[in-house]
Amino acid sequence: MTGFANLATASAASSLALWRGTLVVKAAVQPPKALILYDCEASPECRAVREALTALHLDALVRPCPIGGKRSAAQLAKSSSGATVPVLDDRNLGQVYSEPRAIIAHLFEHYGQIAVPAMYRALPGQGLLGKAASALRLGRGSRARPSRRPKQPLALWSFESSPYSRPVREVLSELELPYHLHNLGKEHWDELGPAVRRLRPGPYVPSAGGKRHAFWQQHGRVQVPYLEDPNTQTAMFESAQIVDYLEREYAL
Repeated sequence: MTGFANLATASAASSLALWRGTLVVKAAVQPPKALILYDCEASPECRAVREALTALHLDALVRPCPIGGKRSAAQLAKSSSGATVPVLDDRNLGQVYSEPRAIIAHLFEHYGQIAVPAMYRALPGQGLLGKAASALRLGRGSRARPSRRPKQPLALWSFESSPYSRPVREVLSELELPYHLHNLGKEHWDELGPAVRRLRPGPYVPSAGGKRHAFWQQHGRVQVPYLEDPNTQTAMFESAQIVDYLEREYAL
């Protein structure tokens, strides 16, 4: 798939999901212990959970469980008594949630302290649209490929609907690479649009005190995806470069 086709189908997939997972509904306080999400990137049910995480600005440790994958299978089985993804292990409460609607309700009600917004409730036809979105991406992110196991989880700054971040998450899923997902959803409507053409005119400076502002202070810009690999002391922006790096470093 060419770079243009990759971006076009990733954008179309986000459109089918009504661009959920773009705007922050309510910024929740990060819990002391990282939420653990057993996930398959191409799964519509997993996507719905990741959308909720973006809406709440919540981070999570993602343990990919693609079809045919074995790396996280034992941990998933131990945590969920055989449930399939998505599974959320909330070590702060000692609770495991294994049904997408239950996970989403838990995230909004416990961490957001709000009822599940209408846009994030199960909607008629949502499952079919989710499957169509995965079909547009030709099933990328759904099946495991041989890879080297990293000693430490990688870190990815992303938000769910980002067309540029989607190809990176797909490769992380296929290669079964665990990663800390740091959500950088849009914090205000005037931040909508790509990094070079936001609705707000002039230089972009995020509102002080938020996650985006902290990222901007550290890097001088807010752009996703951004990957850090503590195993090789590598850090980089740009989707295509990150994908190339993951393939070179970890794919067998």
